[in-house]
Amino acid sequence: MFSDMELDALREIGNIGAGNAATALSLLLSKRISMEVPRVAIIPFDDVSDIVGGPENLVTGIFMRITGDISGNILIIIPQKNACNLLYYLLKQKPEESYFSAMEESALTEVGNIIASSFVAALSDFAKLSMKITTPSFAYDMAGAILSFPLSLYGYMGDTAFFIETEFAEGIDDINFHFFLIPDDESLKVLLKAIGVSLFD
Repeated sequence: MFSDMELDALREIGNIGAGNAATALSLLLSKRISMEVPRVAIIPFDDVSDIVGGPENLVTGIFMRITGDISGNILIIIPQKNACNLLYYLLKQKPEESYFSAMEESALTEVGNIIASSFVAALSDFAKLSMKITTPSFAYDMAGAILSFPLSLYGYMGDTAFFIETEFAEGIDDINFHFFLIPDDESLKVLLKAIGVSLFD
């Protein structure tokens, strides 16, 4: 279990990262965007599929590894309808709901890359840790299949996910993201210590 102080520190990380991502998206779309962070939580990784509507729910997933002073995974999951709404803002045309074209996949992947890069940059500055992310991978499938993808690549995932559910408060409507930071092993402890919170004192 996490103390109130630890959760407050993680919420602050969520707010900083989400604000940075909103600024980056504003530049991409050339319009003012603000982003809320209505929910920040620490959850068991096994519960992630329930957060996104169940293992059979069709979603878009953008996956990246974090390397550096801390290591782990970033997984951005966008529900199908929200992904279609986002593409309308990006490309000014409504996509097919049954599949995405190469251009649409590229656009969604780039948004995921911008959000993750902005988040990690803010986190790195805040925690004074060196971090970078790998080239993103894209998937459009059932949530259960997308969540198993990192396991097929690396053979493991952290037991705990740092979950941020983001919603756009202004600029673009009907779009929300599920952002998961899933640290490896001791990396969550390292992160909290770096921002002045020590676990298990």
